[in-house]
Amino acid sequence: MPAPRAESAPDFPGVQLHIVTGKGGTGKSTVSAALALALASRGNTVLLCEVEGRQGIAQLFDVPPLPYEERRVARGTTGAGDVYAMAIDAESALLEYLDMYYRLGRAGKALDRFGVVEFATTIAPGVRDVLLTGKVYEAANRNRRNKGAREYDAIVLDAPPTGRISQFLNVNTELAGLAKVGPIKSQADVVMKLLRSSRTAIHLVTVLEEMPVQETGDGIAELRGADLPVGGVIVNMVRPQDLDAAERAALLHGTVDREALVASLEKAGISADDELVDGLLEEGHDHAERRQLEDTQRALVEQLGVPTYELPLMPGGVDLAGLYELAEALCEEGLG
Repeated sequence: MPAPRAESAPDFPGVQLHIVTGKGGTGKSTVSAALALALASRGNTVLLCEVEGRQGIAQLFDVPPLPYEERRVARGTTGAGDVYAMAIDAESALLEYLDMYYRLGRAGKALDRFGVVEFATTIAPGVRDVLLTGKVYEAANRNRRNKGAREYDAIVLDAPPTGRISQFLNVNTELAGLAKVGPIKSQADVVMKLLRSSRTAIHLVTVLEEMPVQETGDGIAELRGADLPVGGVIVNMVRPQDLDAAERAALLHGTVDREALVASLEKAGISADDELVDGLLEEGHDHAERRQLEDTQRALVEQLGVPTYELPLMPGGVDLAGLYELAEALCEEGLG
């Protein structure tokens, strides 16, 4: 397990855009929110974005559903920085794009009423991804355009799962058969320049199970194959180390001192009949097996060749207080 760092500098000091992906069920959105809080704790103004329409961020921060509009949802762990959040959808992004670059205004909204916007983004998934990532690009480059808009020190994107992340980010390839020239192609080019730059890091979330770890390794290979910058791997929902190696070995091999266990239970005032002892030993065996599997998967994660971080399992689920705890852990380990 990574040890807390003594130094205060983060591991990715030059990165502005943190993209978070992971297999479904690994807590990708939770990690994204915790990372945004961790970055804000350093005094940064942070934008947290989601693009899948699930409103997961709003649920985590216990706020109303997010619109296509930046809203402040929290402060950093030290109270120094702010976290803003928004839900990006392709239709709204296209209307904004048309208004920003072509000054369509009401005409663009009329297209929306006629269903043209939905039609365009449905028949061309590559265009949809360009629009979604294009909004992130706009937020990352406000010191150069869109004067007067809020500027962000860091942006965290809660991205699609690892099974689709390379396709989602590699927008030039997706548009190859649709647009070889023109404004959409130009938009894709500038987005790709940001996504492949040192200003971006793509972090992958996993848990210590075989399928998520395998998908994480595959995802890293795909990202590297597409020349996209891999950041770190965050191992989420790590169970506490309740047993030492000798205790685990005894449970796995059935060599636990049964009489000593009975004596310990009775000393604690618990009547230790055979049924109770058998149940405890079975539970202990299952726990030891689980820990052995986790250790095997942890070793595989360490072989991926990227920085790794671990976040603890929150037994009662993750509420806002839990998010702050996770954010502090990320800061201690150097990611935030």
